[in-house]
Amino acid sequence: MKKNILLIATFACSVAAGQTRDTANVNKIEAVSISGKKVLVERKVDRLVYHVQNSMLSQGSSGTEVLAATPLLKVDENKGLLAIVGKNGVSVMVNDRMLNVSGTELINYLQNLRSENILKIEVITTPPAKYEAQGNSGIINIILKRNQNPGWSGYLTSNYTQKTYASFSSVAGVNYQTEKLKASVKIMGYDADKRSVENYKIIGQNSSSSRDDRRDMNDGLGLNANFDYSLSKNANIGLVYDVSKGHSNMDINSQQSYYTNEALTLQTDTDSKHRSDFTSQMLNMYFDQKFGDHKLSLGANYYANLPDNLVNFTTRNIENQSTEVVRNLSSVDYQIYSGQADLTLNFKKIQTETGIKYSRFSNNSDIGYYNRIGDQYIIDPARSNLFNYKEKNYAAYISFSKDLGEKWSAKAGLRYEYTQTNGYSPTTQAESENNYGKFFPTAYLSYKASENNQFSINYSRRINRPYFRALDPFRWYSNPRTYYSGNPGLQPSFNHNVEFNYIFKNTFSAQLYYQRTVDNFDQITFLDRKDITSTFHNYYNQDQYGINLNYTDTFFKIWESNNSVTFSYNETQITKFNAVPKNGQSFYFSSNNTVQLNKAKTFFLFINYWQNLPSRDGYTTVKNSGSLDAGIKMSLVEKVLQINLSVSDIFKQAGYKGQAYFADNTQSFNNYWDARRLSFTVTYNFGNQKVKASARTINFEEKNRAQ
Repeated sequence: MKKNILLIATFACSVAAGQTRDTANVNKIEAVSISGKKVLVERKVDRLVYHVQNSMLSQGSSGTEVLAATPLLKVDENKGLLAIVGKNGVSVMVNDRMLNVSGTELINYLQNLRSENILKIEVITTPPAKYEAQGNSGIINIILKRNQNPGWSGYLTSNYTQKTYASFSSVAGVNYQTEKLKASVKIMGYDADKRSVENYKIIGQNSSSSRDDRRDMNDGLGLNANFDYSLSKNANIGLVYDVSKGHSNMDINSQQSYYTNEALTLQTDTDSKHRSDFTSQMLNMYFDQKFGDHKLSLGANYYANLPDNLVNFTTRNIENQSTEVVRNLSSVDYQIYSGQADLTLNFKKIQTETGIKYSRFSNNSDIGYYNRIGDQYIIDPARSNLFNYKEKNYAAYISFSKDLGEKWSAKAGLRYEYTQTNGYSPTTQAESENNYGKFFPTAYLSYKASENNQFSINYSRRINRPYFRALDPFRWYSNPRTYYSGNPGLQPSFNHNVEFNYIFKNTFSAQLYYQRTVDNFDQITFLDRKDITSTFHNYYNQDQYGINLNYTDTFFKIWESNNSVTFSYNETQITKFNAVPKNGQSFYFSSNNTVQLNKAKTFFLFINYWQNLPSRDGYTTVKNSGSLDAGIKMSLVEKVLQINLSVSDIFKQAGYKGQAYFADNTQSFNNYWDARRLSFTVTYNFGNQKVKASARTINFEEKNRAQ
């Protein structure tokens, strides 16, 4: 039986006076003047802006629903995926400050974000020098409405989702503001189960076939507290504190068959129980000081995560019914510290941004592999290990932006980052070091030909450093013959991005792009007789060409539609191993539609669809996938009570199927992650609804690598 989650939100209060801080400095050269009809989409010199407050989604929608309707974005809640089309991932900011979550944790956060609090969403496909050069992902900046109203407000949200299993979540929040102090406290809880079925085959001289039927069981509680105090009219201090504690458990039945020259050599069945407890904390402190039109910002960040894992395997040999019992214990201690200073100088003719940043990472891991012999578990030293990883990053940047007459705008910047890494295994006495410094230039040029036509061209160079788990040489076993491990010798990859953008009447946009990536790394799987290993290597370069088309508009005043088409072509050069490149194309389209059903604007119908046609990328081919989603939104009792009912992946199209090609084998995968679901959400708002949550989040991109 599922546990009912009862959340009680405590409110935070405070007193203070002053002026609300600007969440971001906006240079006048970047803005496009708009008149007449309310605009949904706008192009600035370095980003595309979706004005949520002018959308039908501005009431009664979750953050993921709003992002799915935003041009250039792709949201897949089942995979925990949020991406800019044409990019491998994305970083998310709120009010120009980095949000420090990723994957499923990020999707959960966005699901609990309310559209009533969102002013606009900025899609930054080539981030300026001010931001970390890490990742070929681009940035999404969610701008929340500013709180100008003293008083308090709150909300209670509960969600029930039925997939194969039922899931529950609840959020309770209270916001309070006086003249000087803004505060908000939010408590979250969830109890969610999901079924996943993963099939993997390797066909060659040595072959294998596996099927994993997995039940994910996740539950947890979290607290978020924001406090902001005005020391004076031009100075603010504040802090953000996040803590979460929970479990990430799995029960897996894995069936494996092994072949040599098509003759069956071994058939096994493994039942495994994965039990993981985690506790994570994050503390951010900041100070902002204005000097007229200029601004100095100081920040300090700390993050810690302590997951402990216990896995018990029981593997049966189908032929002789013998059993092998194994226990796997692992603990990880992630810690990240960072400090930064940013200075913005707004002069009449030019804006200058400059700053410095220091970050320090540490990751201490311990894994023990035990065989059960008789009634005792005996450690296997050959499969156990200790690993300590440390990394230091130093960064400095400067950028300039300026109007060049009435039609032209320009922005350029340069960032320098120096990195020192050290990985050491006390068990094996192996040590790896890597020190390097790199420059990362950015440039933007925008031309407004007329009121209805605007052009821009952008360039950026970026780096993609491996996240911690990709570096850790520990072996995570799914059964005694199959494991995943990181690679401490993994090197970062670098890429160049060039984009040409056009926007017409703030409704139609087109983007041509080219991307060159060198020393790309990814996970790669090998079969050695009956042992299957997956690890990371730098093994390919890639050129990618693409075009994105988007049309967003409102028809008959009751129908809002956002339609996107993306086509890309890639050429891959394999530099290591015997993978066979599969150069070719990919094609993606989506249509998100919201229809107003009554004059009072309290009943809405939405129908959304996306489709990926068969594609080629790197050394893989992927079959088509898609999803049709539909639902209704209702706002009742003068919009105090909101009810949403939706169905996702109605035709069960959202699987992931394809093949990977090597000179001596072909690997195929066929996975489905419980995407079809019925979701029912109720939100109750109370207090002064003009009071918005304290929305400060912190520029702390490094935390995203602690995966």
